[in-house]
Amino acid sequence: MSSEAEAPLRTRDPARKERILAAAADLVARHGYHAVSMADIGAVAGITGAGIYRHFDSKSAVLVALFDRVIDGLVREEQGIVAGTADLRETLDKLIAGQVEFVVRDRELAQVYHNEIHNLPEEDRRRLRRKQRLYLEEWVHVLMELRPELTDTEARTIVHAAIGAIQSTLFHRVGLPEPRLRELLAECARSVLNGG
Repeated sequence: MSSEAEAPLRTRDPARKERILAAAADLVARHGYHAVSMADIGAVAGITGAGIYRHFDSKSAVLVALFDRVIDGLVREEQGIVAGTADLRETLDKLIAGQVEFVVRDRELAQVYHNEIHNLPEEDRRRLRRKQRLYLEEWVHVLMELRPELTDTEARTIVHAAIGAIQSTLFHRVGLPEPRLRELLAECARSVLNGG
């Protein structure tokens, strides 16, 4: 038997990083990026503000991780839709449904993304904007195949308008049950994309 006391192994809570991100999304959505401190995020996540630094270098790094997760998830879902759906109309419907689901299910996160992306370091902001453009590119491609009369610029404008219609409810409570809200947002986006 060793005379030296064995130090207990330190285990990391795998859910801690998730709690930090969820706390940050909630707090930043309610109070704005500049009004929220690392201590605030830590308090909601159930750890000290200093404990966050084991996972993230700074408050902006927390925001970057949130935004990377958002856009990477949307792109991954989009790639799955495009690869797994042969019918263009069905592909567009599924793209719409994915964006609607993001806006309705992850409302706070969508609000934070919309309102706070300008608070990121410029390099991260540019990188995220590139990912966002890649996400939109697939919508444009599908729309132009469905509506060959459109120019590239027209198709891009229509796609932005359709996504804007979906995201239009982010900043006010509509008071509709979620299933009805999903249905109406999808109808609005389809109407824009189909030209009325």
